Amino acid sequence: MDLRHLRSFATLAEERHFGRAAERLHIAQPALSQQVKQLEREFGVELVTRTTRRVELTEAGHRFADHCRTVLGSVDRAATDMALVAAGRAGRVSLGFIGTATYDLLPLAAREIRDALPGMRLDLHGELLSPALLDGLLDGAYDLVVLRPDGVPRPELDVRILRTERLVAVLPDRHPLAGRRSIDLALLAGEPFVMHFSGHRSSMHERVLAACASAGFRPPSTIEVGETATLVVFVAAGLGVALVPEPVRSLALDGVAYVSLNAPATVELALATRSAETSPAIRRVAEIVAGLAAG
Repeated sequence: MDLRHLRSFATLAEERHFGRAAERLHIAQPALSQQVKQLEREFGVELVTRTTRRVELTEAGHRFADHCRTVLGSVDRAATDMALVAAGRAGRVSLGFIGTATYDLLPLAAREIRDALPGMRLDLHGELLSPALLDGLLDGAYDLVVLRPDGVPRPELDVRILRTERLVAVLPDRHPLAGRRSIDLALLAGEPFVMHFSGHRSSMHERVLAACASAGFRPPSTIEVGETATLVVFVAAGLGVALVPEPVRSLALDGVAYVSLNAPATVELALATRSAETSPAIRRVAEIVAGLAAG
């Protein structure tokens, strides 16, 4: 028994006529009759009763017709699903986002992918730091990551720059400069800074220090945190000031003011996948994320 026999019997069960069923199947009527006899020999039961005008199903024939429809339906669904996978319209993709992309790009991407690719299963991970995202991409925990590029060549990765973002100041809303439309970064000299982790745990720490150095100062003291949301909360609590990429403005928390900088430093946002990646689903999701970041 094979799928051809199942399709033949399901068609015969619908038509109840060998001639019409054979015509639908594009086979000769004797060939169809031989297939049914072969099934009856294999099962050891009579599946149909034949008359000169009509074919009737036996009780076994009715039961087998139900099985045929169930199996063929599953096969058709599997074929449709595999076609969607091959076209990059279904599958499972794990995405990781740095904290600053968690607030604007992650929700946009989730909605767009859900609407455009309803058969896609997404595993979303936000509020991560770039070094951890790189490690997760390399070890297979993530299929696609949005991070700050460090400029280190990695042949095993494909890294695409998505956009350049300006740094803005985050101040407690009672800070004397909180009401300004823009300020010189040098005005924050002497202020304690809330920053992401130092060392190899974060890519933003050194960028913020470099921006301050260009403005002629080094923060007298720092508080280090792992998540951008925590950083903004600490500023709201009056523990210091901070510099963040401009999209963090979408994290609208009470107690803080976002103030533009005159001649601001910038940081890049990038999309990374593994160089040997061949999954159509990952490529499709990557194009959607890249398009949203550019738009």
